[in-house]
Amino acid sequence: MPASVMPGSIGVMTTPEQFFAGSPNGLALYEAVANVISSIGAAEVRVTKSQISFHRGKGFAFVWRPDQYLKTDVPAVLSFGLPCEVHSPRFKEVVRAAPKVWMHHIELRDTHQIDAEVRTWLAAAYENAQ
Repeated sequence: MPASVMPGSIGVMTTPEQFFAGSPNGLALYEAVANVISSIGAAEVRVTKSQISFHRGKGFAFVWRPDQYLKTDVPAVLSFGLPCEVHSPRFKEVVRAAPKVWMHHIELRDTHQIDAEVRTWLAAAYENAQ
């Protein structure tokens, strides 16, 4: 798991366990993402009311609960920024967030989805975050 977890603002969730309270599957998905990122390199983890973010100079990956915003049974979404748009049927949505950042969103339901392909994308996002 990434070494440092920074608490969010006063009055919001401060741990991944609090963020995913009531969603053990969501927590397991977060932990799988965190383990992959930890295997890539050191990252700071920040927990806020809306998401858990991974930082290396700047934020590069985010895990969040779509049920905070939508009526859905999806326990977690993984979002990460890349310098270009990548096409894959695995993405729920890809959005150009800034001139040099494309945000890619994957709905996560099972830890097996966090595979070698996702690790490659996360490694690219990690490298781009300097």
